[in-house]
Amino acid sequence: MGHSAERGLVLLLPTGYAITGGTLAVLASFLLLAALPDAWLFRLAAAKLMLLPLPRVSALIPGLLGFCGMLSLLAAGFAGTSDPLANPLPLTIWTLWWVGFTLLQFLVGDLWRWFNPWIAPVALLRRLAGGRGAPFKLPEKLGYAPAIVLFFAFAWFELVYTAPEDPRRLAVAVSVYWLLSLGGILLFGYREWTRRGEIFSIFFRLVGDCAPLRRERDATSQRTHLVLGWPGQGFLARDPLPPSGVLFVLLTLSTSSFDGLSETFAWLGFIGVNPLEHPGRSAVTGASTLGLAAAFVVLATLYFSTVWLGLRGIPGYTGRGSGFRAASGRLVYSIVPIAVAFHIAHYTTLLLVNGQYALELYSDPFSRGWNLLGLRPDFHVTVSFLNNIHDVVWVWGFQTAVIVIGHVVGITVAHLIALDILRGTERPLFNATRSQVPLALLMVAYTGFGLWLLSTATVG
Repeated sequence: MGHSAERGLVLLLPTGYAITGGTLAVLASFLLLAALPDAWLFRLAAAKLMLLPLPRVSALIPGLLGFCGMLSLLAAGFAGTSDPLANPLPLTIWTLWWVGFTLLQFLVGDLWRWFNPWIAPVALLRRLAGGRGAPFKLPEKLGYAPAIVLFFAFAWFELVYTAPEDPRRLAVAVSVYWLLSLGGILLFGYREWTRRGEIFSIFFRLVGDCAPLRRERDATSQRTHLVLGWPGQGFLARDPLPPSGVLFVLLTLSTSSFDGLSETFAWLGFIGVNPLEHPGRSAVTGASTLGLAAAFVVLATLYFSTVWLGLRGIPGYTGRGSGFRAASGRLVYSIVPIAVAFHIAHYTTLLLVNGQYALELYSDPFSRGWNLLGLRPDFHVTVSFLNNIHDVVWVWGFQTAVIVIGHVVGITVAHLIALDILRGTERPLFNATRSQVPLALLMVAYTGFGLWLLSTATVG
């Protein structure tokens, strides 16, 4: 009800002006980058502040906390209430972790590498096995193919499956995935499987690279420091991803995009469903599955086409073969800030509403009248802020700003990477700008698409 009221109020806002203004802001950022001297751009690429050295800390203790936390949540999922708003498993997985933790990663860097639930069990098993390594090597030819398959399955469970919030079904899904990943780690090694197979290690590592705070090894002191830079700067020094890695990144954005699209009246009308008489997920499972796959194929086609068009005909750069692979493998990092922006913007209201249920639950986890989090005595879950236009303006304004900023960061990352790629050509600044025109136009169009998703009529 609260979400419906919120969208109803959004439809009263001058969203056309916001969509136009947002797309023009992204376009203006590209034109500004094109007008800056290359010396300024190189300074922008290198701008950072070294804050403080970081001590070496074992990941075993936080990893043990993550593993024990997962076991506790699974116990609640299997044995607790079937109400997803009163059971800690769905509230933690879908609200605190998939939304809140992703936002935290974007702000402070990759924490998942410390708290994931495989570190402690794998360390114990490795000790019991006498420190022997993995028996097999994950074939390089596979690339990120295991991660692509697993992430699509995860997205299908979240967006298409009929009951992803059911505590017991979610507990089964989490258990199966944990065991599957443990098997991958034992067969191919922790480092290799978390680099190319375990989807959340890959996803959160990419999100962490967007963070303004990041870890960086100082070449002089050989110590790891905490560094403050601008969001997305961490991608500039990354090696190119293989084609399968590029596809994984594009899959993360396409699933977020389809998540928003699948709720719109436009999509439901396209698949022949009356949005005012929505029959539920079970009736549109086939169409949603095809739509999820089609969104991925369309985005991948658009991305590779724009990169190819941008590099085509540049003097001193063929844009073919290994050159194209390397360029597309680096430029895809510019998609990550956009994927994160879509993720945060789309789930803002979920975090604001279900986050209250989570606060209430964790403040009194055993219904004993406790107040562990120090909530006010009159605290109760409310959606009133989604039922008046003044608060909705703030929420929608935040979502709009996130989408626009994500695309501006993406365009900046792409432009600086292109400048580095084409540094050896005759006119690197001109060629970098020329090469980015197709990709920049795609980003401008995607900005308009993202803002339209926030403002159009939806079900639910």
